[in-house]
Amino acid sequence: MTDGYLMSRRAVLETLGALGVAAAAGGLVVGAPKTAQAQALGQNESVEDAMKRLFGGKPIKDGAAVIKLDLPLIAENGAVVPVSVNVDSPMTPTSYVKHIYVVADKNRIPVVTRVTLAPEAGRAFMGANIRLGESGDVRAIVEQSDGTLLQVKRDVKVTIGGCGG
Repeated sequence: MTDGYLMSRRAVLETLGALGVAAAAGGLVVGAPKTAQAQALGQNESVEDAMKRLFGGKPIKDGAAVIKLDLPLIAENGAVVPVSVNVDSPMTPTSYVKHIYVVADKNRIPVVTRVTLAPEAGRAFMGANIRLGESGDVRAIVEQSDGTLLQVKRDVKVTIGGCGG
């Protein structure tokens, strides 16, 4: 402000106010604002729709010979159900387990978890605590590096209040 041009505080505030009014009226807005929308993450999705979304129409083979799905037959607390999946597969750069999915058929969001593996893992294994909304099948689906899909499933009964009902 050494050029001899001074602007009063009042003039600055009036100018900023006028710019704000112009922006609010759409004069300075390049694009109209849009309503924010949440991304659908499979909520209230049937297990068939989830499988189609994940795997398309690829056939899923029985993986009982190579997949060990370990979880309790009766879950006394559906909020915390321990699950582990162990796959007897070589973990070489040319043949390895790429993904392990855990899918609960009766959950509101059926795809409970997906684990991504690389050959450097050395072993195809995952363990977690999952939430089950109600009794039903729990599946372990393994996607191998060549695109082959294998699956095992197990029926789990979720008790209400630990009463077996």
